[in-house]
Amino acid sequence: MIDVHAHVVLEELLGAAGDLGPELDEGDPATGRLPCFRVGDYRLEGVRYRGTPFMDVDLRLRAMDAAGIDLQVLSPNPLTYLARIDATVAADVARRHNDALAAVVAAHPDRLLGLAQVPVQDPVDAAAEARRAVGELGLVGVAIGTDVGRPLDAPELDVLYGSMVELDRPLFVHPAPDGVDGPRRDERLARFDADLWLGFAYEEALAVATLVVGGVLDRHPALDVCVSHGGGATSWLAERLAHATATRPWGPAALREPGALDAQLRRLWWDAHVGGPRALAALTATVGTDRLVGGTNFAGWDQHLDPGVGGAALAATLDANARRLLRLEP
Repeated sequence: MIDVHAHVVLEELLGAAGDLGPELDEGDPATGRLPCFRVGDYRLEGVRYRGTPFMDVDLRLRAMDAAGIDLQVLSPNPLTYLARIDATVAADVARRHNDALAAVVAAHPDRLLGLAQVPVQDPVDAAAEARRAVGELGLVGVAIGTDVGRPLDAPELDVLYGSMVELDRPLFVHPAPDGVDGPRRDERLARFDADLWLGFAYEEALAVATLVVGGVLDRHPALDVCVSHGGGATSWLAERLAHATATRPWGPAALREPGALDAQLRRLWWDAHVGGPRALAALTATVGTDRLVGGTNFAGWDQHLDPGVGGAALAATLDANARRLLRLEP
């Protein structure tokens, strides 16, 4: 099984952004203090990273063996995207991340691959770091957030998208929790960890709409973008989005024809880590399985070790798709 959705926490990144962290607090069972991962004012409590597969490669490989995962793609922890900090600091953080991740995957090239972090604050620098990370370090693509400080269809980002086409490598889009890179936009999401399931679904659906309706796929027809968690709420909203695009004044003329928006959606790639069989059925009914790839959020709070939830036939399809997305075929 190939797992395209697995995050990593790197020791070398701790403190890389100065006062913003990232900072790891091991907690204290004697006093009841929970472990905590801090980035700026955002605190993720109750999640232990050190001594788990997130940071211990040997533990990761043993857990992969137990789960039947042959190959895993490691991407940045969304808490450390740091898309709104000073661009110079962000560039240094990205380089540190990519150097450290490249060393991890180089030690286990038959089991692990890596996605680079880039300083999206400066798209030109981001494109340069993508070229370095792929061309020099051997990483297989780039991961960015859904909120990068400007809309995903902003013309300034075309230089980054163009670099991914030039490198012939995929872009993986995954949200960060609300409040990581600035003040919370909605305090209600602080309850029930809602930024991790409801907020992510909103961010992913908005990212899909922006990439499609905003014309990114038309401007870069060879660009491969994979969206985490099946694009969040996209499968439930696709029909409404198609109707809005066809009837509202901002709808591009090319997307007003029946079926045009659905055809654009099928140009994206979709992470099958959606939570269960009903959500997966809705996703495949909307976008099919031609660009569906397996993901687990390995070792995370919502880890799901059967990414296809659909038996051997679907699992084989997901693996074949992942090989195309990651350029693993001869």
